Amino acid sequence: MAETPREWVRAWRPAVPGVREVFHARFVDHVYPPHTHEAWTVFLVDEGAVRYDLETKHRGVAGRRVTLLPPHVVHDGRAANAVGYRKRVLYLDAEVLPERLIGASVDRPDTEDPSIVDSVARVHRAVEERSDPLEIESALAIAAERLLHHLGARGTAGPVRPSNEIAGELRELLDQHRFDRITLADAGRTLHAPPGHLVRSFTRAFGIAPHRYVIGRRIDAARALLLEGEPIADVAVAVGFHDQAHLTRHFRRHVGTTPGRFVASPVESRADRLRRGLSGRILTDSRAV
Repeated sequence: MAETPREWVRAWRPAVPGVREVFHARFVDHVYPPHTHEAWTVFLVDEGAVRYDLETKHRGVAGRRVTLLPPHVVHDGRAANAVGYRKRVLYLDAEVLPERLIGASVDRPDTEDPSIVDSVARVHRAVEERSDPLEIESALAIAAERLLHHLGARGTAGPVRPSNEIAGELRELLDQHRFDRITLADAGRTLHAPPGHLVRSFTRAFGIAPHRYVIGRRIDAARALLLEGEPIADVAVAVGFHDQAHLTRHFRRHVGTTPGRFVASPVESRADRLRRGLSGRILTDSRAV
């Protein structure tokens, strides 16, 4: 499709388990033919309205809601009027939403629950801001939990371990891997807990989300390396950031300045301190006289 101001498409494939594609688009004239996907289609309509058929049922989407189109089920789509529509889509694997919930999704594909809408929108914001994969995965874990609840999935198989115990073990695991990539899926397999439970337990126990904790640890390490004179670009990669720009964005947020200005700030020598101290004593003595 040739892009115009009226119609455009943007797509990503973030390095996050369970996400096949993130798709943002604005359509006016484009009409989807009947088709199916292997993945779940989870989307928000930010402007305008959409009409679609799911199996043989006519449906429509407008306003603040999330729509779930299940895998292997025929659907189509088109603008509901001449104005068109703008949408944001997540294509999710069965490891996020199991296929046993297809029937429930056909019965109730839409939800206006604000907590679900907000959580799905948070995933999109994290992707657009090119956030750390752990941050995107954390947002996805919370959104997936809420979608599962909407579709009638209750709980997880087996007993759920105490939150404080899980939180402590997750912090140890994050500390061990603070400079390299660890996913919530990996952590869940190691700690025998679902990703959503990991995020909620950690946040409740320590007052900070797992990805924010890791970023803070990386920034501390970056400060030490920068003060030792290491090049900024090398430091960024060494402590786990994508590149210098990624480090700079988080460094400014945590420290209040950029890495370059941080290391360029004047350092007072011992001689300077002695001179400052001496001048201070002379000034005090002169005032006393």
